[in-house]
Amino acid sequence: MGFSVEEELSWPGLQGGNLFQRPQANFLIVVRGVGSLPLPQPAASYPVENAVPFTLDSVANTVHTLFSEDTPVVLQLAPSEERLYMIGKANTVFEDLPVTLQQIRGRLSQDNSILNSLPPNSLSRNNEVDLLFLSELQVLHDIAALLLRHNHLAKDHSPDLYSLELAGLEEISRHYGPDSQQMKDATRILATLLQKFADDVFGIYSRNAVVEVVTVKSFESPLMRKSRSILQSIEIGNPGSPYNLAYRYNFDYAAIFNIMLWIMIGLALAVIVIAYNLWNMDPGYDSIIYRMTNQKIRLD
Repeated sequence: MGFSVEEELSWPGLQGGNLFQRPQANFLIVVRGVGSLPLPQPAASYPVENAVPFTLDSVANTVHTLFSEDTPVVLQLAPSEERLYMIGKANTVFEDLPVTLQQIRGRLSQDNSILNSLPPNSLSRNNEVDLLFLSELQVLHDIAALLLRHNHLAKDHSPDLYSLELAGLEEISRHYGPDSQQMKDATRILATLLQKFADDVFGIYSRNAVVEVVTVKSFESPLMRKSRSILQSIEIGNPGSPYNLAYRYNFDYAAIFNIMLWIMIGLALAVIVIAYNLWNMDPGYDSIIYRMTNQKIRLD
């Protein structure tokens, strides 16, 4: 289609599976503040370019609408004051999850908290930045524990959607520095806990689940052109970038442009040729059109 590959592309971002056995659950975990995580076990991975903030609200509403009579689990965790967002009947199971800092402090002080299973590290729950990171670890642990306790949610016919955005690592990097000992300990702990979380949910859903981890150092704000009034005074909102540029083109742009251009030209030419031939078509003496329109009277 106009794009030839000069060398073999080794892309480890795809794995084979059964087309007729779709995953029962999808776990999308976004980790902010780091470019990659040293996961204990190798997994399919591929780079993400031009990462921008996104939301799965439309997908969650669609799942809730299509399976309103069932019990789909639609759970979204985002860094905000009310950091937990839930819809659906099955999500009453997760009502006891700690979502505020006060609830997190009480949860971390319990005997079965995540602090008792962490290796020695330089983090402290008395620090607000460390507490945010530890709270996200605790929520991941509690989600897996609640699913294990209420495993009937994984045995129904409705799909489950989990969208978890973790910003604790980004706050640690901003507060202590990207090369600090706290950042190294937090990265190592998070990678280990994410692997354990994936293993737990795989077991709960009988390995019929997909766990995706997206690591981004920071989200880029999309560049767009804005219209303005002719009466508006000349003002530069961002002195560091006065040109209001759009996204940079990637290396596939030329191939995609040529594919779309020549397909459109080919379709236009096909329509013109077909219309011309239909307009100048000779019905002929043996055609149905000639026999139906012939008004000559047959003489005996």
